[in-house]
Amino acid sequence: MSDEFGADLLTLVDEEGNEHEFEILDVIDNDDGTFYALLPTFEDAQDKLDDKGTYYIFQAVDENGERELSEVDDDQLLDALATQFEAHFNDLYDSEDEAFEEN
Repeated sequence: MSDEFGADLLTLVDEEGNEHEFEILDVIDNDDGTFYALLPTFEDAQDKLDDKGTYYIFQAVDENGERELSEVDDDQLLDALATQFEAHFNDLYDSEDEAFEEN
C-alpha cells in the first residue's frame, strides 16, 4: 500500500482484454488463501453516484508462476469472507468516527 493518503488501485484485465480499475478496500490472508475486497472505480462522476457501492471479492491464485485474481466459486466461503470483510469495514469506520469526534 504505497500512498498513505491515496487509494490503492489495481487494474484487472478480463478474458476479452478489457481493463477494469478497482480500489483495494481490504485483504484477508487465511488458511483458504489470500482474498481481496475490490471496489470498481469510475471515470465518470455520474457513474460513481449511480453505483450502489457493490464490492467484489477475488482470490489470489498462482498461474504459471504469476499471481492472478479469480472469482471465488465456493458460495459458503464467499459468504464467510463477506462477513469478515464487512466486520472489518465496520470496525474501521467506527474507529474513524471516534477519532473524528475526539477532535
